[in-house]
Amino acid sequence: MADPPIDIAEEVTPRKAFVWAVEWPGWCRSGKDRHLAIGSLIDHAARYAKVARAAGFDYPAMVASDVRIVESAEGGGGTEFGVPSAIIELDRHALTLADAERLASLVEAAWTIVEGTAAKAPPSLRKGPRGGGRDTARVIDHVVEADHAYAREIGLRSRPAGPTDREAVRAERAAVLDVLRQPSDGSPLAERKWTLRYAARRIAWHALDHAWEIEDRTEPTE
Repeated sequence: MADPPIDIAEEVTPRKAFVWAVEWPGWCRSGKDRHLAIGSLIDHAARYAKVARAAGFDYPAMVASDVRIVESAEGGGGTEFGVPSAIIELDRHALTLADAERLASLVEAAWTIVEGTAAKAPPSLRKGPRGGGRDTARVIDHVVEADHAYAREIGLRSRPAGPTDREAVRAERAAVLDVLRQPSDGSPLAERKWTLRYAARRIAWHALDHAWEIEDRTEPTE
């Protein structure tokens, strides 16, 4: 029997769209319109399979016809800036303990992937057409800094962890995972804005977006 289609959701503006797999946090891509974004999502399926395997989950094989849009939201300034920022109705669905543990495991795997990718990458990465782009260490610095901001969004109040302070980084990430592993009725975390589902999606997307950036900007070896 064939696997059922993968449910995806989207946020769309006239200039940019993000699409993501509802039950696979971090598998989220953008494009100038929804069709290009869906194409990119499908193109990254094999890459995301590494995340699923790292978290200990089976991951379905797929083709272009295997996705179906189950919710669409209007994007905003964040979308056009390049951040999946819409919190949709599906993000407000309740999560059992098993559901939450699964999402937390995928977030943890996304961190594992970005750290492992950086460890294998050269210090310097291919620059853009105008010479722009962070090198590997600065990409990881940025991920750590963003993770600290995300931790605050879900109610944590730790001091910023310097990217080279690996013990502090691990401690903050462990605290984030402790929050994400809790069952939820779908309400915003810490009486703020982010729900648990959205937090898992946003955090994993950011880590993987930069892991794949490092891969794409690594010069091929002879």
